[in-house]
Amino acid sequence: MLSVDHTLVSDDLVDARFACDLGACKGACCLVGDAGAPVLDDERERLDAAVPLVLPLLTDEARRVIADRGAWEETAPGVYNTACVNGPAGPGACVFVAYERGVALCSIEKLYHAGQTDWPKPISCALYPLRVQTLGHGDDALDLVNYEQIDLCDPARRRGQRENVRLSDFLEGPLARAYGQAWLTRLQTALAQRRNALGQEERA
Repeated sequence: MLSVDHTLVSDDLVDARFACDLGACKGACCLVGDAGAPVLDDERERLDAAVPLVLPLLTDEARRVIADRGAWEETAPGVYNTACVNGPAGPGACVFVAYERGVALCSIEKLYHAGQTDWPKPISCALYPLRVQTLGHGDDALDLVNYEQIDLCDPARRRGQRENVRLSDFLEGPLARAYGQAWLTRLQTALAQRRNALGQEERA
């Protein structure tokens, strides 16, 4: 793994290719999983504030879930996730999904791009397929940043290969949002050094 400040980043980022292909996957990462999207402590109020804005974009079932259980839930002590509608074999779609021409999109992000809110969506959603696990607390906390590879993202890997887009480049914006531009610059430097050591060429 690559050590950058208070994070350990998976070596998979050295050469993994990835670029979301919504036309192929239909936003599947918002529809399936063991639970909803991980939510940070300071994001719960953001989700609650977003609810009145996004309600007109949501499905009837999602509105019922929010009315009954809220927009997020505690899935383990101190662990929070967005609420989900019920799927056939467990959690289904995130309650914040908005469907557009058969593609699952984030309703919060839709409003953000329309200039109707200043918060794009939970950082865990923006970083996917990277998953962050935090060990410890406060100044001693260490984030493990790993690449979660699932079959549903095969179209994104094929597009990344076809267009020569590295995962680390595709997620530059979310990584900078999560850890800051200075951290991102140090990560890019560490990745370039590892590629050079492995004899790999940098992206043109």
